[in-house]
Formats: sequence, structure tokens, C-alpha cells
Amino acid sequence: MLTDGLLDVKLSPGKHGERQSDGDFHPVLYFNPEDVVQLRQRSSTTHGHIFKVIRAAVLTMLSNAAFYSLPPNTRSLLAKDSAASRFLLNFMDRMAAYPDWKVTSAPNDEVPAAHSLTGFATAYDFMYSNLDKRRRETYLQKIRLETEELYELSKHRGWGKQYLQNHQTTNILAILTGAVVVGTQRDPVSMIWKQACVNYMEKTLFLLNHVVDGSLDEGVAYGSYTAKSITQYVFLARRHFDIDNTHNHWLRTHFWFYYATLLPGFQRTVGIADSNYNWFYGPESQLVFLDAFVMRNGTGNWLAQQIRKHRPKDGPMGQSSAQRWATLHTEYIWYDGGLAPQPPHGTATPACTSSPTGGNTFVSFKSGKLGGRAVYDLVHEKPYSWLDGWNSFNPGHEHPDQNSFTFAPNGQVFVSEALYGPKYSYLNNVLVFAPSPSSQCNGPWEGQLGECGKWLRWTEKGVGDGAGEVVAASSHGDAMFVSGEAAGAYSSAMGLRSVYRALVLLNSQTLLVVDHVEKAPDSPLTSMSAFFHNLDIDFKYVPFKFMERYNGALMDVWDAHYKIFWFDSQGHSPDTRIQEAEQAAEFKKRWTQYVNTTFVMTGDVTRVAYVMHGPYVQVSGCRFIDDNRNGVKLSLTINNTEKIVSIATNYKDIGARFNYLGFGGYSKVEDKKEVLRFGLGSQEIPQQAVEEGQMFDAGFTVNLIAGLVLCLVVGLLFAVHRKLYACSSRWMRYTLLSVLFLWMAELLLLSNSCGQLLLCGVNWKGAGGDTDKQQVRPDDRATSLPTIIITTLPGSGAEILQHLFHNNSDFVYIRVPTEHMEVPETEFEFDSLVDACEWSRADAQQGRFKIIQGWLHSLVLDTRLHLQNIQLMEGGSRAGPPLRARGGGSRDNRRRATRREPEEAELQGNLRASVGRDAQNVKEMRRHVAENPTPACLRSGSWPLKLPFLQEVLGPSVRSLYLLRDPRAWIYLMLYNSKPSLYSLKNIPQHLSLMFRREKGEEGVRWAPEFRTLQGLLSGSQTSPVLLLAHLWLAHTASVLRVRFEDTVVFPQETAGRIHRFLGVPLSPASLNQLLVSTSTNLFSLQYEGDVSPATIHVWRQKMPGEDVRVIEDTCGGLMRTLGYKLQHQSCLRSRDTKPWLVAASNPPPPPPHHNLQFNKASSGEYWPGYRSWSLRDRTRMSSLNGEEPAAMESGDLSDGTADRPALPGPQRDYERNCFTTQIHRADHMQK
Repeated sequence: MLTDGLLDVKLSPGKHGERQSDGDFHPVLYFNPEDVVQLRQRSSTTHGHIFKVIRAAVLTMLSNAAFYSLPPNTRSLLAKDSAASRFLLNFMDRMAAYPDWKVTSAPNDEVPAAHSLTGFATAYDFMYSNLDKRRRETYLQKIRLETEELYELSKHRGWGKQYLQNHQTTNILAILTGAVVVGTQRDPVSMIWKQACVNYMEKTLFLLNHVVDGSLDEGVAYGSYTAKSITQYVFLARRHFDIDNTHNHWLRTHFWFYYATLLPGFQRTVGIADSNYNWFYGPESQLVFLDAFVMRNGTGNWLAQQIRKHRPKDGPMGQSSAQRWATLHTEYIWYDGGLAPQPPHGTATPACTSSPTGGNTFVSFKSGKLGGRAVYDLVHEKPYSWLDGWNSFNPGHEHPDQNSFTFAPNGQVFVSEALYGPKYSYLNNVLVFAPSPSSQCNGPWEGQLGECGKWLRWTEKGVGDGAGEVVAASSHGDAMFVSGEAAGAYSSAMGLRSVYRALVLLNSQTLLVVDHVEKAPDSPLTSMSAFFHNLDIDFKYVPFKFMERYNGALMDVWDAHYKIFWFDSQGHSPDTRIQEAEQAAEFKKRWTQYVNTTFVMTGDVTRVAYVMHGPYVQVSGCRFIDDNRNGVKLSLTINNTEKIVSIATNYKDIGARFNYLGFGGYSKVEDKKEVLRFGLGSQEIPQQAVEEGQMFDAGFTVNLIAGLVLCLVVGLLFAVHRKLYACSSRWMRYTLLSVLFLWMAELLLLSNSCGQLLLCGVNWKGAGGDTDKQQVRPDDRATSLPTIIITTLPGSGAEILQHLFHNNSDFVYIRVPTEHMEVPETEFEFDSLVDACEWSRADAQQGRFKIIQGWLHSLVLDTRLHLQNIQLMEGGSRAGPPLRARGGGSRDNRRRATRREPEEAELQGNLRASVGRDAQNVKEMRRHVAENPTPACLRSGSWPLKLPFLQEVLGPSVRSLYLLRDPRAWIYLMLYNSKPSLYSLKNIPQHLSLMFRREKGEEGVRWAPEFRTLQGLLSGSQTSPVLLLAHLWLAHTASVLRVRFEDTVVFPQETAGRIHRFLGVPLSPASLNQLLVSTSTNLFSLQYEGDVSPATIHVWRQKMPGEDVRVIEDTCGGLMRTLGYKLQHQSCLRSRDTKPWLVAASNPPPPPPHHNLQFNKASSGEYWPGYRSWSLRDRTRMSSLNGEEPAAMESGDLSDGTADRPALPGPQRDYERNCFTTQIHRADHMQK
């Protein structure tokens, strides 16, 4: 145990059952007998706040012994308290006398018996020294009988084969606890029980590792139920079996499950799935465990402290008597008083507290697959033979609630869930439709699949395939956008093509919800109905009408009005229906109220908007201003400021999104000052555009005055002419002069307003104008969809980026070269390992390498046709390459044949290519392109020095990503990771020699200067492989811009966000989840080195010879420092081969004000793929994986990646602005 001073002796397996003087064994489940003295001492020091709760619990039980005579679970550490001891011994005597521990209200439910077994066995352990011999034997025999019965039932009951479910973990932990206690008596059957339980729980933790966000699909309440048993198992396995799971990724992220689901005030949580208002068990015990054994940063202690401090004493949010004390003993044992409680980094004050006038706003959104993304994929992809589809899981506690949301402005709950109850769609904040031919209850209305029962009917046909999806989620300051698709969660008989819901939080008080529903022409549906719930009995909904036009509802909270109103794209606003319902929940009844409104579906597409706002903003106008096939635009006037909200509803087509919004995202918000593009950031509207409107207003005014003057003068002219017979020509001249004077004044006004060179080159603003201010203009790169080139040295792990683009409707991921996707042969030959020849823009403009240009045009600009033209061969290689080069003499052919010889040696063992698998990939790409008109994403290893050529051929849409790796890790992989080494297997020296073996003066050869030192090394007779590879890494890396492989693994979310901002396409939650699974869970393997995780990428530190490390750092040290790699040998000098601008940049900028991983306000939302929810709070997030620091962006950010560098040569400068670079500086290095 890691708690401060709790145990002075390190325990090892086999030493925890300590023989007493009478010949018996003490179970020592959680601590040794001698540790009791220290536990008692801490009750008046570090553990005093927990001990007060324990003493209060004991006093409460003693004062009402009749009520607590047989609770399901009782703990007491007060062994010297005679009253408590008598009470406990009396209780245990009566428990031991019962024939079994099942409850009469649920005789087929083993969970109550499991609770009793865990509690009884733990009490037996705690009280062992105070028990006489008779009691020891009696209690031990009872524990053995109950453990055996529960173990035998595990072979037949569903919980014995269903993972990630509260019944399974609770019952298995009970068997394990009983087995450990019985095992102290050398009972041979106990070993069988232990082995079975460890097998169950280790598989549970293995599966949880797939859930990369630390969540549980059963929701917060049942999640605490499951986590209680998991944390106890992890502790017992570590103590008794020497099995350490504290590095499990799910445990490392589980804290955020508790933190992100808290509403302001620390009392209430998101009520997804079967939930009460907060938690069933703990979560203080789970939080202090995570802090003591996993995180070690004080945040778990802080959150546990805040929850206990604000916990309601009574009312609906208070804990039940059966659960409130069930985890006090483990909280006391695990608490580490040496970890000072502190909020997550960046939270100066408690992030969840609320105030009467402001407070924090909470928004949550849930849409996803049954069981969560991880479980759903495990069921459908069947990666493990010991899993039996849905029979291995039990999502019965889930609700039909895809696309549901909650809203709590200022911390005041306005829209909430209906919590634990029967599974009806109308009890959730989702849509239901009518008339439906497949309705099973509440006909003719039907909601989502699996409804109409006490539990979700997940075993019925089609329910297990039902799925929603969080499409997009991003936040910027106080604004947020999140959207989801739920058509897959409804019966196919309803003919729904899309049920798309988008939430736009415009400020902390105003939420816009837009429903886009598209149905098939033959769909029977004619009506859709929306529901909005609130469980707060004190504050009820009443009807409300917005501006005497739109119907809605109002909630009065102490004279503060919270309002909601709705309307469709045709301007219709149906009547408000406010209803109440009472349904069975747990072992009681629960009341809810809800607002209901029903819209008529007049066409194939129906769009509805709902506006919700708090009392501290004024909404004075709202209407649809555009409604077309690709999206909608709405105008809202908030506090006298008009905001235009644009939402792309044709969200699967990135081209349609780009055309409708002007970028590849999903929504934007505009006002007169800025444009907020969700997923990319905000842009100020240039002041000139604002002045332009004012300018033309002034021009209109002048024209109006001129016209009125002209009319007035003409009228006077005729009047005077008739009466005085004055000369009309003179009056006409005066009139024309007056009008001319006014028009000249208008022209001068326009010239002065726009500041341009008008009137013979005179700038009327003058030279003293404000020339220092620069307007933020839209990114000129965002004019077309991107084509991405991913390139790297072989073995650097570029496969990891595949998960950002693969199975993504926004991209087509193409790997080049493969068995079926080859670069055509031309006058220049490619080397798959490395290429030192530069191609410039001039080469493309002069028409060189025409075959390559044509191939690139075909591959990128007409991807569908290119893929269709590939000839797929079954079970073997193709007869020849897909394209042949023109000409090319026999000498070139012989050279190519020689070049391929070492490659044939690579086709052995794990490196042998699978032609069939490659053909299948081509088929999948064909289907993908047919369904999704998307930009291409190429991955190749031969293009770092040819990026200017590529950009000229493919246009300004090209974006290049170069993935680099720590040279020490890369060289270790090439030389030491396998036998034979990759250095030998790939025959690196021969590759490099052939690369430079060109006849002098051969046309088209232009070597990058970074490779000249490498060429000199090859001419030597004895060059060490380490030095050769070090110079190869240096030359290859210094010539391009890059992103670190280590950042992709250790900080995947931050790195992915930067890459997608650079590409101009927001990062989708699904892509982020794929990357997190591949980088954080040991579930993804690289081709040459196996599993990838933050713990495995630095294996070279333990296994690589120190002398080799010194050689690498002496060679590459300068560039490594620039890239943020910490050198082991600080005396290393910068390489003389490093580019001058890299040397100049090697002194990093000052460190940021933090030294931990955090999100800024622009990315403070949390997305939980496994939990299928996304929530926003004004908070930041901290992590400290491997002690690494996140990448710090240069001042230039991703706009051009060239900040603080001198001017580069023409060809490199041309494409520098379109290449992605990340400069990373470790905090410890910066301090030095």
C-alpha cells in the first residue's frame, strides 16, 4: 500500500496469512494486526475527517439497534469500543445462524447475498483478534458455505458470463473475498475459487482497457456500484497475488468519469441509464484509491473532499441506509494523507460551485452505440474467442435515450433526465414518432429500439444493432456545439433516414437545439413529438408564449424565469402540453414532469428549433433565414445583438459542409464582430467590413438628401417661374450645382471611409493612420478540401496516424506503396526506405516527371476511377505493376532489379505481405469512396523532399505531415529490437549506397544538402551502424517539418486536435476514440515492435547501450534539443550538420505557465466514446503520463509553422506554410 506510513513492512505474496499463537491463521485481507495501532493513530490526524463519519455511523446504528440489527453490510474499526463490539458480535451471530443470505423480495438475485458475504468476511477479518475459537470456527464455516454456493451459481447464472456489469463484479468479488479468508486454513478448494475469480476480474480489466475514457455504460450510479468492486479487487490482487493493475488505462482515466459527470454544486450527477440523483456507492472510496495508487496528484482526494462536504443529509439526493456506509472502511484504509487535496490543474476555484447570479452552466449530450462504443465493437467484430456476442454483456440498465441532453444554466437544472425507471422513450429527452407499424406500446407512437419494459430489451431482434453516434463536439469559450445521429436507434419499419440533433450553446444562458428529421418517401410517419423533463418538485413548468408568437414553457425559480419555446422551419409552433408521471424506480416511486410538443411532418424533411435560456439574457427575436438540403440558418437576437447560427445537416458529405459553411466543419456562429467556426476557432470580422456597411449607409443618406433637394428646387423653380416670371435657366444651374456639390461631398466621405487610393491617388486617411493594427482574416488555405501526405522513415510508427483517418467519412486513407498501390516507374526511381533527391515547383512547372504527375492526378483528383482500375489478384502477386514508365533503358531496369533484391528478403516471418488482405483493403476503399465523396489522405515514405513538387501538381490543398521519432528509440528498433535486426533485414547500407550511386551530371539529380555528410560516411571503410543511422535520421528530419511520434502516443487528444486544426477539418469524436484505443491501451501493434502505449515507447532507455546513446546524441543533439527531446548526456554538442535556422531556434521560448497537460477553454469539453456522452463545463484537464510535457506551439501556431525563423530558400519557403510542425519543449529542459 502506498498510503503514508500506513504499513512499515513491505508485504509479499504468501506472507499475508500470519499464524497466531493458537495455531490459526488471520486472513489479513486489507492490513496486518500490528497495523491497527497506526490506523487508530491516524484517526486523530490525517484521517480525522473520515473517522468522524465512521464514529457517527456507529453511534447512529447503536442509537437505533432495532432498525440496524441486520443491515446488509456493516463495518467497524473501533475494536476497543465495547458497545460497538457487542453490537457487531450480536449481528454476526445472528447472520451465521441464518440458513442462507438471500432476501425474500428477490429470492433469485444473488447480489444481496454477495453483499452479505463480502461484509461478513471483512468483519471476520477485522474482528479476528477479538473472536473466541468457537466464533472463529462458526463464522469461517458460514463463509465457506456461502462462498461455495455463490461459486456454483456462477456457473449457471447470467452474471457468471456477463462482463462489465455490476452484478458480475459484486458477486465475483464476494467469492474472491470468501476464498481468501477460507484459504488461510489451507482449504484446497479455495485455490479453485481464487483462480476462477482472478480469471473473471482480469478479463474484466482487460475489456475495460478498451473503454479509453474511463467510463461505464451503466451510468454514474451503477458505475460507482461496479467501480467499488473493481477497486477492491485491484487492491486485493496486488496484496495477495502480486498482480499489479494500477497502470490500467481505464483506471488512469476513471477519475474524469466522476469529475465530468458532476453538475455544479457537487451534489448531483448526469442521470444517464438507470440512475438516482448521484451515486449508489462512494464515490469517495474509489476516488481516494485512484489518488493513492494510480494518479498520485491529490485530485482524487480533493474531489472526494468536495463531495463529502456538499453531500445532502436528507431528501431525494441523500444516500440510502443500505449504501451510505458501505465503503467507509476502504476509504479509511486507502486514504493517503500525504497527497494534499488540490483541484485539477487550471481550476483556481472549485469548478462546480454556483452563485445566485452566475455560476457554472452544465450541458451534457448522449448518443451512441448499445453498450458503448467499445462493447458494441467487441460484440460485432468478435476479436476474442472467449466472448459470445451480446451473451457476454448485459446492457439492461441502459435507456432508449440516443440524442438526449441536459441543460443547467447557472447550475439550475432546467432540463434533466427522468432517472431510474421503466424503459420508455418518452421518459427521456428524445423524439418519438407516429404512426408506426412496429409500435409495441403507447401505439400509434413508437420511440427507440428496446423500449417498453422494466429493463431495456437488448435481446430482441435488431436491438443489439441499434446505434446512435456523436457526430461532432467542440467548445470555444462560453460557446459549444455538439451533434448526434440517432436514426439507427429506431425501427427500420419507420423509414427514418436521419434523426440528427444539434446543440449550440451560444452563451452560458442560451441553448439552441435543432432537430433535423429526414424520412424515406414511403415512410408511414406523419408526426414527431419532443419531450423535455425536470424532476425538481419545487419548480414546475407552466405554459409560456414568446412574443405572442411561439409556444413554450416557463419555470419560475424564485422569480428567475427559465424559458423554452419552439418553432419549425415553416414558422409553426404547436401548443404546449405539460404532464406529470410517476413510475417505479429501484424499490420506490419516482415523480417527473415533462414538456411535450408535437409537430406535423409535412414533407420528407422536417426541421425544428427549440430555444432555451436563463433569466440573465434577453432573447428578442428568432427565426429561420435559410432552409435548404445541406443545412439551416437561424437568426437569434440576444441582448440586442443578432447572431446567425449555421448548421450543416448533410453532415456526412464534407464537400456539402464545406460549400455551405465555408469550411469542413459542422456549424458556425456569426455576429457583427466575429465568426466562430466550431472545431477550428473564432475569427474577428475585419473592421473594414463593418465600416463598409456604415459607409454605404452614409452614401444612401447623402443620395436621399440630394434627391430631396433636387425635387424641392425643381418645385420652387416652377412656382417662382409662374409668379415672378424668373429665368428658369438660372434656377436650373443653381439646382444642378447644388446636387453636384452634394455628390462631391458623398464621394469625399466614401474615400475617407474606405481609406483606399481614390481621387487621383489621394489617401484621405493620411499617412498617420493606424497602420499597426492588422485584421484577422479568414485562413486563405481553407479554400478547398485538403489532400494530406503522411511521410516518415520506416519504423517510425506512421501507422498510428491511420486511426485518425481510417473509417472516417471525411477521408480516404491510401497507403503507398503496397502490393496493389505502387508508384509508377519513371526516369527517376524511388526507394521505399529513404530518398535524398529534391523535386521543386520548377520541376512540375517545366513538365518533368509527367508520369508521376498523371498518376497523382488520377489518384487524388479521381480516386474512385483510380481504385476501380486496379486489377486485384486473388492469393498471389499481380503479373506486373499497374503502370509502366515510358522508356527507361536496360541500365535502369537492371538497377531497379538490384534495388529489389534486399526487399525480397524482407518477405520472411512477420514481414511477409498479405496480398489477399491488401486486395480487401482496396475493395473497402472502393466502397468507402462510393459512399463518401471525401478528400484523399495519402501515406508514403518517399516524399519528404518532394513536397514542393506535390503541392505544385496537386494545388494548394496539399497538407503534409511528417511523423518523426526519437532517434534513440528509432535506432534501437533498427538494431536491437529483433533478431535478425531490421538494419540487416532491410540491408540499410546497400539502400544508401544505391541511393548515391548515380553518375555525375545525370539529369534531374539534385541532392538535399542534409545528406552530404551521410554520403561521406558511406565512403569510409568502417562506419558503425549507430553513427550511420544517426546521420540518416538527422538528414531526413532536418529537411522537413514534423510532428513527434511520442506526442501522438502520450498526448493523443492534443496532437490529434492540432493536426485537424491544421487541416481545417474538425476532429470527430469517433476518430479521436480510434486513436485513443490505438495509443493508450496496448491493443494496437506496430509492424516492427509490437504493442504501443506510453509505457512501451521508451524501452530503449533500459536496453540500449549507453555508448550508442552518446553517439546518437553527439550526432543529433542540436536538432533533438530543438524538437524538445531531453538528452541523457548533457555535454553533447549540437551537430554541425544542423540547419542554421534550426540551431538558432534551439533555445526554446519561455515555458508556458503550467507544467502539466491541460486543455484551454477552447477544448474544455469532454467526450466519452464508451460512455457515449459529451459534456461542457468551464474547466481544464490535467494529466501527467510518463512525466512528459505537452507540445508547446510556436508563436506562429499552425497557420504557417515558420515563426521565429529566417527566410528559407525559395522551394522550401513555397511549401513551408502548408506543412505541419509542432515544436515541443520539455518543462525540465526549459528550466535548465
